[in-house]
Formats: sequence, C-alpha cells, structure tokens
Amino acid sequence: MSLATVSTLQSAGPLLFSPDPSADGGAVLFVADVSAARILAFELPAEDRGTVREPRVDRLGAKLASLLGVEREDVVIRGIAAHPLSGAGYLSVARGRGRQAGAVVVRVGADGELSVVELDGLPVTSFELDDAPAPDDERQDAWLDGSDEASQPREFNGITIDLARVPLARSTVTDLAWIGGELVVAGMSNEEFSSRLRRIRYPFDGSAEATSVEIYHVDHGKYETASPIRSLTSFGDSGILATYTCTPVVYFSLDDLTGPGLVRGRTVAELGPMNQPFSIVSYERDGEEFLLVSNTRHPLLKIPAASIAGQPHLDVPIAEPGASKGVPRENLDHPGVTWMAALDREHVLVVQEEDGDVHLRTLSSDVL
Repeated sequence: MSLATVSTLQSAGPLLFSPDPSADGGAVLFVADVSAARILAFELPAEDRGTVREPRVDRLGAKLASLLGVEREDVVIRGIAAHPLSGAGYLSVARGRGRQAGAVVVRVGADGELSVVELDGLPVTSFELDDAPAPDDERQDAWLDGSDEASQPREFNGITIDLARVPLARSTVTDLAWIGGELVVAGMSNEEFSSRLRRIRYPFDGSAEATSVEIYHVDHGKYETASPIRSLTSFGDSGILATYTCTPVVYFSLDDLTGPGLVRGRTVAELGPMNQPFSIVSYERDGEEFLLVSNTRHPLLKIPAASIAGQPHLDVPIAEPGASKGVPRENLDHPGVTWMAALDREHVLVVQEEDGDVHLRTLSSDVL
C-alpha cells in the first residue's frame, strides 16, 4: 500500500464510488489502474445533492472525442459510476484501443455538461495488487466486446462475434463492488487457479483477503478456475452475484472468501453463449428487487432477485436432456445498453449504442 498526493492514471479500468459520502459532500472514487495493477482511491471535492438526478447526453461518443481531442473511434468507455450525492455520472475512458492507450475520467453533470476530472493533485491513496499476472505471462484472456485493437470477427456455429486474445495481465481487474463495508475486486491473478476475488478494507491498510474462485459453466459443461468474472454486484447483506463470459450468473457468499484456497460458487443461471456481459446492477420496482444484466450479444436481461435464494446449484451440462438454465429472466426492449450504474434504487444510468454512436441515458424502474 502506498500514499500519494499526485497520481497519473496509466490505464482506464472499472470505477466505483464509495456509497457513503462525507459530511461536507465529498466522496471517494475508486479507479482500477489495470496496467499498473493497483486500485486508486481519489477523494473528490464536495458536490451538492442533486435535485435533478437524470443525466442525459445525446451523441456522447462524438462529444467525448471532441473533449479529448481524438477521433471518435479512439474513444473507448471502460466503466461508469454515479456520484452518491449529486447523481453525476463518471466515466472511465481510454484514448485508444491498445495496451498503451491513455486514460481519463470524465464527469457528466445532471445538465449533461462534460468535463475532464483533474485527478493529479487530488488526495489519493493506492492499493498495489501483488498477485497480478506478469506482463510476460503467456496465458491469455478472450474479450468479446470489440474494444481492443486486435478484435477480429470470428464465426462460431453460424454466429459472428468480435474476438480479441489479450495478455492475462490486461484482465487483472475486471470489476469493483462495495459489499459488506469492503471493496471487492474481481479479476485474474498469477496463480494456477487464476480467477480471483479480493476483499480490501478501506481506508487502505495494506492488507487484503484474496481467494481463487471456481464455477460450473453450464454451457461448457465443466468446472472452470480460469474464467474471469466480467461484472459483479452486492446481493443481500453479504452476498455477491457475478457474471462471466458465455454467460453464467454465480452466487458467492462473502463469508467463504476468507483468504488463500479455492472457493466454488453456486451457479444460478445460464443466460446464453457467444456473449460477454458488461454490467450487472440491481433496482427496485413496486417494492420488489430485480437485477439487470447488459450484454454484447444478448438483450438487456431482467432477473427477479427473489428467485435466486432458492435456486439449486446448476451442475448439469446444458446439452443434456432436462438440463436447467436456472432462474427466470426476461428480455427487455432497450437495445444497445452496455455499461450501467445504479443512480438510486429506482433509476439506472446507462450507456446505450444507437444510430452509430453511444448516448447516456437514465432508465427509470417503470420502464424496466
């Protein structure tokens, strides 16, 4: 663990706000600096509680390109978070698609105004991940979101997907969540069983619990320890729901993630192959909790949270007769939704692809 007052962000990765702002309106923004294998915790200046908490920006991609002085195709969004007081959106943005792409954080106000967050000079602490894959680790991860310069169209079983093989180190951190008063970090490690969940206390004190995780992949018909979690969210007081490529949804208990070893999650859903999830978030409608999963190929999917507790572990290959796909799900008619963040319990901030660009939208629970 290191402390600093100036920090240069080397790469764009997931970002997340601590849910508890300070008394004066300040908030802590966690940013994953993936290529540097560290988590940065920036203390942002105070923001007022927003009276209008529904940011909206048409042609977000073009406006980000203009703001950053790059071509539209060189703007890659890699994460989104919502300020817990003002409701402003914060975007993790890469200037380019390769390993050397620059990184910025952009604030989107409730009025739709875009501004670069000047991170250098903000109070910041960092947590160094000592279990990250080495740069020369020959293992690779598969990205299906088309965001990397190496992406190429590939056809599998009559379905065309964008596929890039990238060094494992580029998936050291795949998502962040705040669960049980701790920062939970998903990603890949230098261990043989490389898929990992890390529990990190904040304020950082240099200590963490890191556990390798195993899942049963219904579509692949086997247990896997090298499949990276793509997105995760808190579930209940001490639970985690995680999504993976091709697309299992898996429950983990925080109580099981207590350090070295291998923990098996409970697979509760199989959402379909040839797909990579972007985000999983929860919201409430008419007093009932639901989960949303956004995807590269599948529609925006809605899952009733109440169905998860009683769902038995799925451990039968989907190809076998009578195999279950797990909890019920519903396709929603909101095409092109990629990155998502809960704005509050009844609104979700989303990036949505439409008409050749991406746009920032706020979806209320009555349309979900």
